Amino acid sequence: MRNKRTGLDQSRAPIYEALENFRRMRVVPFDVPGHKRGRGNPELTAFLGQACVGVDVNSMKPLDNLCHPVSVIREAEELAAEVGVDLDEIFSIGVGVPGVVEIRSGSLQYSCNLPFRRVPLRRLFHKYMNKPLYLENDGNCAAVGEYYAGAGRRSKRFVTITLGTGIGGGIIHNGKIYHGSNGMAGEVGHMSIEYNGKSCPCGRKGCWERYASASALKWLTQRVMEENPESILRQVVDENDGHVSGQSAFIAARRGDPVGQFVCDAYIDYLCAGIVNLVNIFQPDTLAIGGGVS
Repeated sequence: MRNKRTGLDQSRAPIYEALENFRRMRVVPFDVPGHKRGRGNPELTAFLGQACVGVDVNSMKPLDNLCHPVSVIREAEELAAEVGVDLDEIFSIGVGVPGVVEIRSGSLQYSCNLPFRRVPLRRLFHKYMNKPLYLENDGNCAAVGEYYAGAGRRSKRFVTITLGTGIGGGIIHNGKIYHGSNGMAGEVGHMSIEYNGKSCPCGRKGCWERYASASALKWLTQRVMEENPESILRQVVDENDGHVSGQSAFIAARRGDPVGQFVCDAYIDYLCAGIVNLVNIFQPDTLAIGGGVS
């Protein structure tokens, strides 16, 4: 049975059917919390038969503009221009967002690391442009991409984790995203790995992303570097105009710096603690790690 609005065959697995239809469509997907604009995964591009692009709108100011429909349209126009596609040829627009998504209504209900609550993005978007807009959690989007064009191919039980400002996740079981009863499944960054540990913006303490996200790695690097001002780690940061990155400690460790090695070991211990939990809970046949740190 085909959906009258989207033209997709709903009798088949929704992810598979959508991607098969994308071969014949012009699609502009982009990611709200990403860090770099680019042409995306070349294997996914080849699978879809069209250009796939990702965009960072997290740097736009003020933050309130991030999920404004005009911002979405402007980014879609720019991305379409980059790949030489007229906006009139675009069939639909997909947006990956960090947080809890109400898929049916196309609303961002809650985001831990961005100041959004109950944003009816699809309804607002349709006031400015009459094209289908699809909203999904960014971790789930990453999982779908890897499932069809990356590490998750031929996997029946697949888990993806993304290391960025926080830690996102996506779970695919038998070809379908697992959303849970309320759409919040896959928020792996908010499992506690440290009892009564660091406070998290979500309201809990000891969340995994407070210890193993890219942000956490930078925070740990900064703190340890300040405690060891004569270290090679300090030199590495100074060479980068004083900017601490997720690579700083690893570069220092490769130069033989025990301070940099300490940061790497501590970070990897925390990262592995969460990964082991996921393996014990889901027993996936494949687990993929994405994000800048990976």
